[in-house]
Amino acid sequence: MPKTKLEKKKIIDDLKEKITKQKSIVLVDFTGLSSKPLFHLREELKDSNCLFQVIKKTLLFKVLEEGGNKLPFIENIKKVKGQLALIFGFQDEILPAKIAYQNSLKNEKLRILGGVFENNFLTIEKVVELAQLPTKEELFGKLAGSLQNTISSFVNLLKFNLKGLIYTLNSIKK
Repeated sequence: MPKTKLEKKKIIDDLKEKITKQKSIVLVDFTGLSSKPLFHLREELKDSNCLFQVIKKTLLFKVLEEGGNKLPFIENIKKVKGQLALIFGFQDEILPAKIAYQNSLKNEKLRILGGVFENNFLTIEKVVELAQLPTKEELFGKLAGSLQNTISSFVNLLKFNLKGLIYTLNSIKK
């Protein structure tokens, strides 16, 4: 059933709001993807505070044109023959790309078309590169490990100097 102008206006306003709140967007083509993998993708994104939204290309063009965005990916979107979806990341910038990439490896019918990160268009290659970066938690873990290693090395160094002093004093005593 076709949507009325009022419904389309509501969708456009909602999409504008999501675009302004997002930290990153990944554009995917999910033509031919069965409902089960799509359901799992939506659940995984929802658990990560991301949003999977299917959008008509014409409505997306309206949002981008009204916003004054003359982004280069508009031409890429026009070439898409299948179904288009946007994956919004509201808290973590890398997580939408990471989840989309992992799911595209599991199912070849989910194709990454590009993305937006810090208001810059990303090609497919850049989205994949972004997806392969470690998450914030992994980086914090590595940083904590490095700091702990440095502290324990410093303590061992102090302990070694103290032991050396004791050995020297003992040898002087003898």
